[in-house]
Amino acid sequence: MQHQNQPVTLLRLPAVMARIGYGRSKVYDMIGKGEFPQPIKMGARTVAWPSDQIDAWIAQRIQAAQSM
Repeated sequence: MQHQNQPVTLLRLPAVMARIGYGRSKVYDMIGKGEFPQPIKMGARTVAWPSDQIDAWIAQRIQAAQSM
């Protein structure tokens, strides 16, 4: 969930891992299972995630935890 004044940015893997608290293997495992947003290919060996997709994923986890 982006705030209205916050632009969408592209987050590289280290920033994503820091935001969600999971390591590289877990992130790619969740992607493979369809449980995490797919990255955007930026170059031959570079990917990034839109910050709004990561924010939405975090918000969904929080909401799921609160509804238990």
